[in-house]
Order: sequence, then C-alpha cells, then structure tokens
Amino acid sequence: ADVRGPLIKALKKAGWNVVRAIDALPERTDDLPHFERAGALGRVLVTNDEDQEAIADQWHRDGRSFRGIVVWRQKTYGQMTNGEIVEAFEDLAARDNPFSPYPIVRIKPKR
Repeated sequence: ADVRGPLIKALKKAGWNVVRAIDALPERTDDLPHFERAGALGRVLVTNDEDQEAIADQWHRDGRSFRGIVVWRQKTYGQMTNGEIVEAFEDLAARDNPFSPYPIVRIKPKR
C-alpha cells in the first residue's frame, strides 16, 4: 500500500511478480495481516512503512520465519528514481541469499 504506482509498474515491467496490498486484503487492513499473509505465501514483503519493518524485526527476534522484507525510507522516493530502486532489486536478486543471515534488507541511494 505504501509503494507508489509508478514503481509497481516499473517492477512489473522488469519482470517482477508483484502483488499489491489491495489485491491481497481489503483496503485499510492493518499491517500485521499483510505481513502474516506474505509470510504464509512465502513472499517477500516490500515496503517503506516503518511499522512493517518493526513487525519484521520483532518476528526475527522471536525466531519466527519469513522469507524477507525489503525496506526503504519514504524520503528515499525523493533521492532515488524508480529505475534506481528496480536496479537495487536486481542487485538483491543476483545474490545467492540476500536475506541471510538477516531477513530485513534496506535499500538506500547510492549517492
């Protein structure tokens, strides 16, 4: 829900399998059900919502497994183009196991 439409389109165009929050659960659903749903489906959650990051951090501390989460701060939207964010995803995908040993990956501007 926090990822802007043009970035979603750019990710899809680059071949990423994207499920938007609104496609999975009703609008205005709290963060935890979205996180739980992504975990149950074995999907990586992508967000710039600090509350989702906090949920991931708590699950990790509790030893609860989940595939991973990719996070960036809201202000990053003004510092990175959609293409740069897609490139960051491509860089993650090129790694053997981008979510090991820590399942929370933060992407940041290169500059």
